[in-house]
Amino acid sequence: MATAGRSGPFDSNNNVIMEVDVDQLNAVFSAINGVVWGPLMLILLFGVGIYLQVGLKLMPIRKLGLGFSLLWRGRRSEADSRDEGEISPFNALMTALSATIGTGNIAGVATAIALGGPGAVFWMWLTALVGMATKFAEAVLAVRYRETDSTGNHVGGPMYYIRNGLGKRWAWLGGLFAFFGAVAAFGIGNTVQSNSVADALTTSFGVPAWLTGVIIMVLAGAVILGGIKRISRVAGKLVPLMAVAYFAAGVVVLVLNADQIGNALGTIFSHAFQPIAASGGFAGAAVAAAIRFGVARGIFSNEAGLGSAPIAHAAAQTRNPVRQGLIAMLGTFIDTLVVCTMTALVILTSTHWLDGESGAALTSLSFDSALPGIGQHIVAIALSIFAFTTILGWSFYGEKCFQYLFGDRTILLYRILFVLAVPVGAMAKLDFIWLVADTFNAMMAIPNLIALALLSPVVFKLTRDHFAGKTVLPGEALEDHDPKA
Repeated sequence: MATAGRSGPFDSNNNVIMEVDVDQLNAVFSAINGVVWGPLMLILLFGVGIYLQVGLKLMPIRKLGLGFSLLWRGRRSEADSRDEGEISPFNALMTALSATIGTGNIAGVATAIALGGPGAVFWMWLTALVGMATKFAEAVLAVRYRETDSTGNHVGGPMYYIRNGLGKRWAWLGGLFAFFGAVAAFGIGNTVQSNSVADALTTSFGVPAWLTGVIIMVLAGAVILGGIKRISRVAGKLVPLMAVAYFAAGVVVLVLNADQIGNALGTIFSHAFQPIAASGGFAGAAVAAAIRFGVARGIFSNEAGLGSAPIAHAAAQTRNPVRQGLIAMLGTFIDTLVVCTMTALVILTSTHWLDGESGAALTSLSFDSALPGIGQHIVAIALSIFAFTTILGWSFYGEKCFQYLFGDRTILLYRILFVLAVPVGAMAKLDFIWLVADTFNAMMAIPNLIALALLSPVVFKLTRDHFAGKTVLPGEALEDHDPKA
């Protein structure tokens, strides 16, 4: 008989052949998580981003205005357009943002400040500037190497630019990415999100967790079962609305706390390079902690380098990889330099970050101190909408990963399973699931970063040609810059 806390397969005599201790599994995944989200991985993510930014000669920063211009022009898909794809370039970005603007913008920023001090915000900003190059490269490669599936829809992302860009001998690496992505989607992109919404609504409004789960399942199902076109249409309307509303609420708080903005900015810059002493309930933080948590939470929030966003951009109605890359890089700018910065300033213009609070509770207290009675409700509603859109975005990411592994016929099955998992997440305790999903989320970055490094000459060549007036379209030869064997 299996002992409590253990499970395993049985032989004919009902004896346990292999026992698995849940605590041991937790310890194993905790150790792996500490590595994949540890300093080495952060250096790798940051390093590849710097390499791409330097190789592009800071083009993503220099062409930021052009990116916003292309985004505005890409709001609608033209019925008679020769551009291939299922969704408008604008909606492709909104779909990507639906997955990235989430709990990281509310809870992640607060955690970074609580553990790394105000200086962590500076390193979040730096990560975003570097990450713009990474997002640009991901989208360029996604459009360059995308395919058309049996339903006539365009599919792409790291697994496809690994296989089609690096050659079939690298296909196993793309398979690894798809496996990590499919698993992470059910955790960090689904059950963890519905659990966060249930917790927020129970705390603020007394809504039962099971009811929250059922409502999210119905709403998410109505969108997800309609595929990428319906997801993108909802994201195209909901994401700008929620981002602007949250930003506006933050502006109101900053107006009320205007006398503290200068001091907040001063502490961000000063403590990016010098430790901050303990004060009140705040334990203090070294510079190394500011760097570590700033970079980690920045990457967690904008997902630059993880390889998720290019899956959405591969479906964009465009034949120009560079043009979509210029739009894609805005995701990092909007997520971190706009939304995360607003959260950070709201927190730092209050005094609650010195009280030892962390996560969403810190953000909620900071809003409520300026807007008594309604601030916490604003955060609860924002967190709920952010998490809901994250479920929508990640459903598409996981679907494409699942499709890559098991074929086109499995798409509907995946959508149904994904929707049914929502209420389970809302009502369950997810400590171990969160740990596994968070680990696999980080492990997505390894195959993606290898591909970005090896295919960087393609990105540089396409970019140079584009700004020289020669656009190389998908399927056209790229001379001797394609590393595919």
